[in-house]
Amino acid sequence: MKYAVVTFGCRVNQADSIGIERQLRALGGRPVGPGEADLVVVNSCSVTATADHGTRQTIRRIARTNPGARIVATGCYASRAAAEVAALPGVAEVVDNRDKERLADRLRLALGRTTAERFGAGDGACGEPIRPGTAGRTGYTLRVQTGCDETCAYCIIPSTRGAGRSVPPERVTAELDEVAAAGFEEVAVTGVHLGSYGRDLQPRGTLIDLLRLLDAHPSSILFRLSSLEPMDCGPEVVDLVARSGRFAPHFHLPLQHASDRVLRDMRRPYTGDYYRRLVAGIRERLPDAGIGSDVIVGFPGETDADAELNLAYLRESPLTYLHVFPYSDRPGTDAARMAGKVPGPVIRERGRAVRAAGAALAAAFRASQVGSVRSGLTTGGGTVVVTDNYLKVNVAPGLPDNRRVQVRITGAGESVSGTIVGSQEPPARAIR
Repeated sequence: MKYAVVTFGCRVNQADSIGIERQLRALGGRPVGPGEADLVVVNSCSVTATADHGTRQTIRRIARTNPGARIVATGCYASRAAAEVAALPGVAEVVDNRDKERLADRLRLALGRTTAERFGAGDGACGEPIRPGTAGRTGYTLRVQTGCDETCAYCIIPSTRGAGRSVPPERVTAELDEVAAAGFEEVAVTGVHLGSYGRDLQPRGTLIDLLRLLDAHPSSILFRLSSLEPMDCGPEVVDLVARSGRFAPHFHLPLQHASDRVLRDMRRPYTGDYYRRLVAGIRERLPDAGIGSDVIVGFPGETDADAELNLAYLRESPLTYLHVFPYSDRPGTDAARMAGKVPGPVIRERGRAVRAAGAALAAAFRASQVGSVRSGLTTGGGTVVVTDNYLKVNVAPGLPDNRRVQVRITGAGESVSGTIVGSQEPPARAIR
């Protein structure tokens, strides 16, 4: 069977898609483009109305260009609006997020062929494993947690992914062993609410327990933490990242808004002052760290004064990049029922202002790194190095992807340029 996996949204979805690919490859599946595939899995996002629209467009395009493909939709949009997605052309099945881990078994049964029959037909008893470069991925995305127990007013994810659930430590270690044996040099550690890791386990664990487990892993892997809620990024986490050498100096800490009044309406469990002190402390401890954030503009009830306060903080903050989300109602959330909706043109204008502030922060950070030497990983056919502090540096070709290097930053305008000044030969590893 020829398959394709199309992924929308966050790193958790990216990690889920890797898991789906591992399942399909283990059954003998062969990856191809969506236009050639017998099976196309569309892993959807529903964080905004735009994300829903993107999924619909993609499914319609696949059905039009590859009418013989069996399209299976999963992810948050498919879980939130199963009937709506099932009605799209070409969709043969909708798989809820909670069934993603058993998706390959469900598909095999739906196709009416047993594993033995597939292998007997020449598909082989073992498919191709996930290696660096699979589907364009140089680093590996490791999901250690899914679901969320928070009650943010704007967020649909708790209803599409369910309660928080952590991957037991022994399973994390086993997957890491496989990833290291396959040759990956960098792993992004992700979860829907990563900071809640371990709360549901017996015995109960914590995020810092997980990070210490990763720190002790007998490999050369560099770990990059995915999005952390501000209240979960305590001094122990910052201290471990600063001193261990196993974690990239890169934090993504969603602010959402700098106005305390808007944060209360959003039901975010921290204040603007707490956030300011948190990121200022990280900048003091790790002067060259990349620090990113998410910001929502146009939340119901956001006034001009709130928007100005938000923008004023962002402009003078130590953040290095922003992801800006214009607010849109998510059916079923409390925010969708709130009064004081901000008109669309006002949301777009506020979004433009915040994106401009983010662009200025990113440009200033790029300029501050000129002359420095950073550790990084080659990607993009060896023409780009992604540094530990999350700069994408254009370099002269010459090395393959997935090579750990030292790169000197030589220029920073719209893009960053650099020169490789040292390369680390990858250790020999057996594929298990």
